[in-house]
This record gives sequence, C-alpha cells and structure tokens, in this order.
Amino acid sequence: MTSTVGSMAAPKTLDIPDRTGRLAVVTGANSGIGLETARRLAAAGAEVVLAVRNADKGRQAVENIVASLPDARVETAALDLSSLASVAAFSAARTEHGRPIDLLVNNAGIMAVPTRHTTADGFELQFGTNHLGHFALTGRLLPLLRAAPAPRVVTVSSTAHRIGRIDLDDLQGERKYRPWRAYGQSKLANLLFALQLQRLSVQAGWGILSNAAHPGSTRTNLQTTGPNLGGASRGAGLISGFMELPGLSQAADQGALPTLFAATSPDAHGGAYYGPNGVGELTGLPAPAHISRRARNTETAEVLWRVSEELTGVRFAP
Repeated sequence: MTSTVGSMAAPKTLDIPDRTGRLAVVTGANSGIGLETARRLAAAGAEVVLAVRNADKGRQAVENIVASLPDARVETAALDLSSLASVAAFSAARTEHGRPIDLLVNNAGIMAVPTRHTTADGFELQFGTNHLGHFALTGRLLPLLRAAPAPRVVTVSSTAHRIGRIDLDDLQGERKYRPWRAYGQSKLANLLFALQLQRLSVQAGWGILSNAAHPGSTRTNLQTTGPNLGGASRGAGLISGFMELPGLSQAADQGALPTLFAATSPDAHGGAYYGPNGVGELTGLPAPAHISRRARNTETAEVLWRVSEELTGVRFAP
C-alpha cells in the first residue's frame, strides 16, 4: 500500500511569517543547517531552543546569533540524540518548564561513519542518532506539541534516502555494515517517520502538521564529521572536493530554506517533502522534492514505527 503527496509551485522568494510568541526547538543547531534555521526563526521573532550535544559549541552558536540579532531570544540546552537517557532528560526538563512547543525541527544527524559504531544504547550510530533519537524525542515532546495552537514537526531527510532500504533482518548493521547504506537507511527512516507522523496526527486528531525537508548539496561540517569519525578518511576528502565544484553546492543559509519553508510557510502541507528546486535537487529555492517508492510505502512505515517503539520504549499516546 502506498500514499501520495500533492504538488506545489516553487516559490520565487521565501518570506518567513512573524513568529513572535512562538517557541521552536531545533536539534543540532550549533552549526550548519540547524544554526541557520535557528537564526532565521529568531529573526522572525521566535524563541528558539538550540538543542545540542556540545555545550561549548551551543554557547558559541547563541553568541553567533546574538551578535547579528541583539534582541534574539535564543538559548541552548543539552541533548545527545545518541543517548535515550539524554533524550529523556531533555524532554523531562521541557515538560517541567511546561511551555507548549510550536515547532520541533528534527535536524541533527551524522553521515557515512566509515566503520560501525554504536550509540550508548547499542544501536548502530547513524540509525540510532538520525532516526531513533528523533523518534524518541518527538514522542516524549508530543504533549507539549499538542498543547500548541498550530504545532509543526519538520524532520530533515536527504536525497540519500533514495539509496536506503529498511533492512529489518539487519537493522543495526551487525551482519554487514556499509557507511552509505547505513546513512541511506537512516534518512529513509526519517522520511518514513515524518509521513507516518502526519497520518497518525490526522487519525488521532493531534493537530500536528508533520512534513520533511532536505538541504540538497549544502556545505556544512556534516561532510567531514561522520567520515572522519575515528580519524581522517579519503572519503571525507572526496566529498569535500565534490562540494567545492562550481554550481554543485550551496552555503548553509541557502540550504536551510527548504526546512524553513516546511516549518513556517502557510503554503507548506502536512505529509509533504521539500528540497531545492535546481537540477538534481542540489541547489535552489524550496520546492516539492522527490519521494522514493520505498518512502511512500505505508506498510513499511507502520512496521518501522512499531519497531522504533520497541527499541526506544517510547510510545506516542493516542
């Protein structure tokens, strides 16, 4: 069984509506797409929580934003998506605070780790961080999202979702680990999650608009952090070299636009997927992105959801 998503004309410009009085949580907001997303949301008046693993880098990101936006209301909070305990602690702190969350941007990620590593909970690092961490975070923050008047959840996927397969027989890459295969699986899981969350929101009346976005070919430290894990790698050099070729990549502020469109535009739809409108979806302004056949498979989405609940111990209350 499959689902379809409607089309939309590409916008000529991206005007972010006033976000004054709204609270946004952006994971991985200390650099790259996350930082630029947080900056633009703050510029539009939102209060933004930069949920980051490294506290020092989080403080530097806050200082970076405030340097150009002195009135910005931004703060940093500790969140390590490779640890379910950290996800639980972050969510408990937000719950104790009690403030409804208007926007959750599931942005943080790691890419193409050359050898198999595991999270604190024993999951393959890319699947555990990119998908399971965000799955657990969204589930734990669900009551705060539902308490907001018009909440949105944006999950950042990648064109690499097209090479992904959900291998239920070897979900953690224990039998056979390949860096890009694992990354593709995690990004496919991100997109399946975003689309399934929208279906469940409609069915259960949660009022949450869930969609997804990808940044195309954007220059960030993602291209080196994962491939260089545990030391320098030839793969990181090849990726960086490709990104420097004229017309094949864009800066982080441009790469953040599909995420910002999905997060704020009145023309963005639940269950949609946005990316750059240029050739190959590498660069450009936000437009509907290609959703692979595997990402449209609702049966796979339902199975992945159940497995994710079992692995994380987090269930989305009806």
